[in-house]
Amino acid sequence: MGVRPPSNDDDDEPESVDFGIAAVDARLRRSELTFPATKDDVDAELGHERISYDVHGNDVPLGEMLAEADQQRFDSRQQLLNALHEPFEEHRRQNSNGVVQQFRSMLPF
Repeated sequence: MGVRPPSNDDDDEPESVDFGIAAVDARLRRSELTFPATKDDVDAELGHERISYDVHGNDVPLGEMLAEADQQRFDSRQQLLNALHEPFEEHRRQNSNGVVQQFRSMLPF
């Protein structure tokens, strides 16, 4: 997931703000982790990284989300991302501040 930050009324194209699986994917692409990989491999390489799980910048250690994943081995980056999707969604749902916050998190501003 990713969303563009609010415009500052300048002509520069704003960068997108990655959160959830998109943020994990960005970290994986910059890491030296190779696949296939085990949960322990991923945790050793990136478990300490804090990953934003919503547009407001709230974050959680990747190791915490990894512990919630059902799989122990990932044959590809995509398989790891798929396994982490539900833990991130559940964490976001449990840590939102109600209906208004959930609605605001879907808006691009």
